[in-house]
Amino acid sequence: MAEFHLRIVASDKVFYNGMTEIVILPGLDGEYAFMAKHEEMVVAVRPGELRFRKPDGTWQYAVVGAGVAQTANNRVIILVDSAERPEDIDEIRAKEAKERAEEQLRQKQSVYEYRMSKASLARAVSRLKEKQRSHINL
Repeated sequence: MAEFHLRIVASDKVFYNGMTEIVILPGLDGEYAFMAKHEEMVVAVRPGELRFRKPDGTWQYAVVGAGVAQTANNRVIILVDSAERPEDIDEIRAKEAKERAEEQLRQKQSVYEYRMSKASLARAVSRLKEKQRSHINL
């Protein structure tokens, strides 16, 4: 399978920088898959699971925050708030964050606070989902 260059940059680090065969990311209206020589485009990334296959055939998984992805010149660059490997996720902290976000949503809030609480809940749920999936695959 043809390869292309993938760079995933989180706000605090370069998560991945290398060759890959395919990357699948969560978009606002569903999942997007990019392969070599993909048409040039820019898409919004929502919090969720991102996965990509390295040239050796192994799949890598990550939980990403909101961001943007751009493909051009046989390269894909993904800029996100956060990116974590499943083994780096603290399950207890993620459960606590989910409970906090659910409690905040039950309270009266401004529109801004409501949207922030919804985003926190989405991130916590995606982290827990990925952590549980990684336990199944062990």
